[in-house]
Amino acid sequence: MRVLLIHGLGRTPLSLLGLARDLRRAGHQPQMCAYIGALEAYSAIAARVRRRLQAAAATHEPYAAIGHSLGGLILRSALADWPAALPLPRCIVMLGTPNRPPRLARRFQHSRLYRWVNGESGQLLAQPEFFAHMPIPQVPLTVIAGTRAWARGMNLFEGEPNDGVVAVAETQLSPQARVFELPASHTFMMNNQQVRALVREVLGQAAS
Repeated sequence: MRVLLIHGLGRTPLSLLGLARDLRRAGHQPQMCAYIGALEAYSAIAARVRRRLQAAAATHEPYAAIGHSLGGLILRSALADWPAALPLPRCIVMLGTPNRPPRLARRFQHSRLYRWVNGESGQLLAQPEFFAHMPIPQVPLTVIAGTRAWARGMNLFEGEPNDGVVAVAETQLSPQARVFELPASHTFMMNNQQVRALVREVLGQAAS
């Protein structure tokens, strides 16, 4: 099955190469879509991903999508007002995606370094309105939330389970979305063997 992979903010497609190889060995056809969050407008990024999704849908073959962190939100935006004539993805997998304003973004949104590294997308992450107007795709959704926090991280999570960047509670999307908590850190979640095994399982079920 064709699988579109969208990396997270501040990362590149290189961060997903290992996962892509794993999926290829499992019989899938992984494809990646790059963006530069520090330089590009969020709307332009979402439009590019939408074109890639539409190209996959136009083949009328099964396809799916995986988004790491911001990549999951980009997929949600890209699927808004989806043309009825085109099939939707068989499933979407979100790896550590914050589906509500993450406290780290709210804490550092005015930091010069944060603004420089994360661009407009980083500012949007701190805005409740951005999340309130974002549609929930009408496809099977799987959210994988990490629980491996920093050993001596900032005390912003007040004991809540988190992956060092996003709290498990911040990944919650809808009652229909399946949420799995795994001992993985945010930045390298896609390299965790348990995460990869679950992704393969989800895609295998969607492809059958």
